[in-house]
Amino acid sequence: MKVLILYDSHGPQMESLASAIAEGIASVGSAEPLQRHFKDASRDDLLSADALVLGSPNWSGITGYLKVWLDEQGDLWEEGALAGRVGAAFTTGRGRNTGIEFTLVALIHWMLACGMVIVGLPWTDEMRTSGAYYGATAAGQVTAEDLAQARRLGTRVAETALKLG
Repeated sequence: MKVLILYDSHGPQMESLASAIAEGIASVGSAEPLQRHFKDASRDDLLSADALVLGSPNWSGITGYLKVWLDEQGDLWEEGALAGRVGAAFTTGRGRNTGIEFTLVALIHWMLACGMVIVGLPWTDEMRTSGAYYGATAAGQVTAEDLAQARRLGTRVAETALKLG
């Protein structure tokens, strides 16, 4: 089973979270993480994945670059090409109150429009200072708690995709 981690990045924070998500995915038996910056990804990468973890740094929502790339993949929602597959989101921002959850919701909105089954994170005590229900996050510098949450998200996505597959 292949899980595509597809993201835009501007700095090392997104790369760090993507790598931690990949570790979580790889910890699940037959799950294989495919970590790709959107510039290095193709429509085939997207369509051949059994699950998708979509990420963007917070720029008052997702970056325009990633939005354009997603739009250029065609009417995946209308085709039903991703329907029923597991999806999740991750983001980074400069601070806790900078719109991080809005960015996650924007990423999730695109996946919901494609008919995907969205996986978030259940509550943990770490979420008092790090994280959101909607997906993996980092505000400012990436912390050990942020990386742990990203690994949990990767594991959760892979386990859910295996159950649904």
